[in-house]
Formats: sequence, structure tokens, C-alpha cells
Amino acid sequence: MKKKSDVMAGIVDDIRRIYQVLTEQSQRVEYETSLTASQLWAVKILEESSPLKASDLARRMYLHPATMVGLLDRLETKSLITRTRSDKDRRVVHIELTEQGQEVVKKSPEVVQTLLVRGLEKNTLEKLNAVSAGLEEIIRILGVQELSPLPIMSSYFAIPKRRKKTPVQPQ
Repeated sequence: MKKKSDVMAGIVDDIRRIYQVLTEQSQRVEYETSLTASQLWAVKILEESSPLKASDLARRMYLHPATMVGLLDRLETKSLITRTRSDKDRRVVHIELTEQGQEVVKKSPEVVQTLLVRGLEKNTLEKLNAVSAGLEEIIRILGVQELSPLPIMSSYFAIPKRRKKTPVQPQ
């Protein structure tokens, strides 16, 4: 039987492994594509099933539709997607990958979010509930239940830069 300290060390090590793969994969994606992992994931989903409504893309990425707006803005600025309003319902926006977006997909690595979703989809509901319960406990321990989840390794929040001290001018 394992000691409590050994089990705890294993949990901490597993969290470190998760953080490590998220960090390394995200850095690789940004280095190779100049996109965040979330942006590349969106592009890859669009490559599989373009055109998509923005709300459908958000659902497939497990993101809130409001979060998609900024992500899509950045992809459009990079000329990787186009947005077209539906003629039938002006509230509906269809997202399509551009030729430039298709080229990025061809040259890009796999994104960790895809690996995660594919792996989770293979599990039974019972196992998913067990994983969820374990993660909920870690969230409770860390006291971050109220934080809004952001896309994995996103750059959507900016850590304030340290202010440079302005030298006092002699009078």
C-alpha cells in the first residue's frame, strides 16, 4: 500500500507533466506557425469542416461564443479565415478557411487540445465523471472555482509589465 506522501507526490508530478506538455506544445505551435495553440486548433477544425457557424466552432472547441470573437478577429487579421453573414439570418456568421489558412494547416504540428479531446472521447461516461471529480477537487484545493476558464495556454490575459521607474530630475 502506498503512503499518502507518495500518492501526493505522484499527483504533483502528474500536474507538472500536464503543464510541461501544454507549455512545450504551445511554444512549438507558436514557433512553427506564429499562432497560439487555440488559434491553430480553430484553423484545424475549420480545415476539417469549413464553413462553420461561429457558435458551432465555439461548441467544438468547448469555448464560450464570446471568447470566439477575439480569436476569430486575430485569425481574420492574419488572413487565415473569412467571415460571411448569412443572407437568410443576418445574426449568423459563417467562418471559412482561406487558402493561406489551408497552407498553415498543412505545415503545422498537432495541437494538444485535439489530443485531449480525442482521448477523452474514447472514455466511458463513468471514467469521464471520475476524471472530472478529480479535477474539480484540484480546482477546489487551489481555490480557483470562480475563475473563468480561458483557452489552453492562451495569451488572452496580459500580465502587467513592471513599470520602469522614472528617474527624478534634479531641480
